[in-house]
Amino acid sequence: MKNTALNRRRFLTRTGAATLGLAGLSTLAAEKKTYPRGKAEHCIFIWLGGGCAHTDTWDPKRLGDPAKRVAGSAYPAIDTAIPGVQVCEHLKGTAKILDRFALLRTVNHDIIDEHAAATNFVHTGRRPTGTISYPSIGSLVAHERGSLADGIPPYVVIGYPMIMRGPGFLGAKHSYVYLTDTEKGPAGLTRPSYVNTARAADRERLLGELRKGYAARNPGDKVIADYDEAVGASFALANGDFMKAFNLTTEASSLRQTYGGEFGQRCMLARRLVQRGVRFIEVSFNLNFINGTGWDTHNDGQLNQHILIQQLDQGLATLVSDLEKNRLLDKTLVVVATEFGRPPECDAGGGRGHQGKTFSIVLAGGGLKTGQAVGETDELAKAPVKQPMSVPDMHATIHCALGIDPSKNLFDGPRPVPITDRGEPARQLFA
Repeated sequence: MKNTALNRRRFLTRTGAATLGLAGLSTLAAEKKTYPRGKAEHCIFIWLGGGCAHTDTWDPKRLGDPAKRVAGSAYPAIDTAIPGVQVCEHLKGTAKILDRFALLRTVNHDIIDEHAAATNFVHTGRRPTGTISYPSIGSLVAHERGSLADGIPPYVVIGYPMIMRGPGFLGAKHSYVYLTDTEKGPAGLTRPSYVNTARAADRERLLGELRKGYAARNPGDKVIADYDEAVGASFALANGDFMKAFNLTTEASSLRQTYGGEFGQRCMLARRLVQRGVRFIEVSFNLNFINGTGWDTHNDGQLNQHILIQQLDQGLATLVSDLEKNRLLDKTLVVVATEFGRPPECDAGGGRGHQGKTFSIVLAGGGLKTGQAVGETDELAKAPVKQPMSVPDMHATIHCALGIDPSKNLFDGPRPVPITDRGEPARQLFA
């Protein structure tokens, strides 16, 4: 009996030591890994919801014919400012300044090709688990970089609210302010005309008393504390310099015309928000009325897709040039993202289905080594053949450009959650 106890003790001692040794080696390996640290201060994240066809925009291949269901690109390709790199003919403005861009042509995922699931994955870089509510990339940047000035929110969405853009376990403090009207700004921050200053002050005082009492009755409740802080911040936004950003009439009419229609005005507003210190601005290009389907070009949506692309080109090229003119491009990372691409084959209606196996996401500025295409796809852009990039890799690249360690642990309660799911940045984009 005594020998048995001794043997058991010896076994536990040895296995425990071995485990500690392996843990030590793992820790040393982690400590040795370093990530590039960029100098970008802001990010403008342009969202092409619906699934932008990469073969018809950023990664053109042989010419096809949607009407005849011949696989291939819908439009001819044109040369760009990057030797050997082409884009579709409707991106002519961007083509002239493409040396300010980097094309990530092999982003891919195996999430089911369904909009909500893919949109969530591209925004959070995580698969749903049922136990953790993961934060969006905008909330992560807001959490890590914070606000640049009092009364300025770190995270703004120009478009409709959705859970995929939210803060997850980071809490309401790191959520977004959103708007759908570029000239009026966030509706909740504009006082109704029938409420004068004195009446508004009375309301704020009464609400302050209610907030204080509720917080006192619920001490230690993080959700309540975060919400209370968010309410307090909203008053500062309504009364400060932030709301002046939405007075687009102060811009030269010639510049407004150069930016173009609604999407272009959203891009111009994004530049104005950067100038006021907003860290992360998501600009949604969700104007489905242009072709009936937006970027989700099934069936007849393909017919007027070129109008969408032309408007994207006008707003994007003007934004990048305007940022450069205002000496903001090196410290502002512009991202053009979508939830998946579209296959080169056409459906019965002449449109395209969904494809997550490879698609393009585009970066510009941000102090990166631009003027290059990262990765290469096959002859019809159906699969990566060189340097495939996962969605976590794309997230890691964005975080590194903004000076954020993509491997840093955040905490959902006691549970450590790395900022990215083992994402590796595209290191050739960093000096």
